[in-house]
Amino acid sequence: MLTRRDFGKLTLGGLAAAGLKADAVSGAASLNSVFGGVHVGAQTYSFRDLPHTPGGDAVDNVIKALTECGISECELFSPQVEPQFASGARGRRGDPPSPEAVKAREDLRRWRVETPIEHFRDVNKKFEAAGIKVTAYCYNMNMSFTDAELERGFEMTKAFCTDVMTTSTTLDVARRLAPMADRHQINVGLHGHSNITDPNEFATPSSFATAMKMSKYFKVNLDIGHFVSADFDPVSYIRAHHADITNLHLKDRKKHQGDNAPWGEGDTPIKEVLQLLKKERWPIPVDIEYEYRGQGTSVEEVKKCVAYAKQALA
Repeated sequence: MLTRRDFGKLTLGGLAAAGLKADAVSGAASLNSVFGGVHVGAQTYSFRDLPHTPGGDAVDNVIKALTECGISECELFSPQVEPQFASGARGRRGDPPSPEAVKAREDLRRWRVETPIEHFRDVNKKFEAAGIKVTAYCYNMNMSFTDAELERGFEMTKAFCTDVMTTSTTLDVARRLAPMADRHQINVGLHGHSNITDPNEFATPSSFATAMKMSKYFKVNLDIGHFVSADFDPVSYIRAHHADITNLHLKDRKKHQGDNAPWGEGDTPIKEVLQLLKKERWPIPVDIEYEYRGQGTSVEEVKKCVAYAKQALA
């Protein structure tokens, strides 16, 4: 088992020893993050600290980060594709949204619905040119979304040449999504968190089972860290439901609603999960989701996670 000490050793020197370049990878052909037959990518939310270009998106910065990490595929976080609209100062919890926030929400909705689909195809071409495959498009939806906004998520997903849309959402939204998923024939990976007290949330095995009865295209985007924090066993769940899993999120958390932790310090069996996929040869992509408080930049911390995964799969 890789320990906290092992993880701490994965500095730039350790990365080089693991076979990863410490500097940016040059050229699309040199990117390959398939280790032991397991496709290791990143949820680009990991690079949420990277800035948008003025009036534009964060796509170029995300591609640069993935390239520096030697990652050849990703689950693309939609806010990094979208422009940022000024919403003003955030009020206290429970306060009604400010006029600026209402306008920003309407502007974003309009952008999503009215932006030509060719724009998203062009964004995908940037990833392809860098040698990075978008394996899933992450489009988080809630009850404020209009039907047109929900529908647009499927169209965007197709523009990225993938048949998987992942989403952090709720059961009431899933009921609205089910007929759309059937119509578009796009798999929806329902992302779980660790809130087991709200029956509308995705967190428990039963919540996933309820949703999967709504559509044959509803699957599970299993976050093994959140699953452990909610006191469930990801290894046994993956064994039983591997055919229903679109992709995994890799992170380390502690049990009993514990915090995120550097890999090897929490209770999440990251190595055991990776070795299970390698042994069984199940075609489930895994995506690093950097959320713990690291000492370095997001790129430096994700590099450590890549090296950890590669060592676990050696």
